[in-house]
Amino acid sequence: MGARRVLIVDDSRSSRVLLRDALNGLECSVVSEAVGAQEGLDLTRSIQPDLIFMAVGLPGVDGITAARQIMEEVPTPIVILTSHRDSQTIRRATEAGVMAYLIKPVREDELQPAIELAIGRFREFMTLRTENANLKRSLEERKVIERAKGILMEREGLAEGEAFTRIRKASMKSRRPMVDIARALLTAEEVSRGTTNDLGR
Repeated sequence: MGARRVLIVDDSRSSRVLLRDALNGLECSVVSEAVGAQEGLDLTRSIQPDLIFMAVGLPGVDGITAARQIMEEVPTPIVILTSHRDSQTIRRATEAGVMAYLIKPVREDELQPAIELAIGRFREFMTLRTENANLKRSLEERKVIERAKGILMEREGLAEGEAFTRIRKASMKSRRPMVDIARALLTAEEVSRGTTNDLGR
């Protein structure tokens, strides 16, 4: 694996220099730096770094708000840099999707554990996100198939099992997913009902 591509977002030049020098010895390559939240977001979109170090205290929008936006638009492991260890800051960072945090001034011996923690938690986050998306899609597809079964049962007097078998056989014959067959049935039914309504006017 090559060096991790890192983006630093901090309005303190001295902090950026110290962090960049420390990261260069940890199989990390600082590919860009930003001094504000919007610049950090724009750079994240364009260069898609492997890891972001984001200061909380930034001009304009703070780092936690920026981190939330990044996690919504371009999910990336984020380590927050803060001068405060208060529970409110930590809670806000956690709710925003931040994977780890470090207290300024950053100690070099804390960097590697924070990096590994952020990347490990991010992988878990993305796995859960994918599983949730797959589950949601599966439930939505099941609802579509159930509606299509209902139409066949009502229109052709089929039992539930027979309606399901009809859809499954059509799926196998056409080599298309069952949900596509079900959607086609629903569309045809909507067109049919619309035509019937138009003729009755």
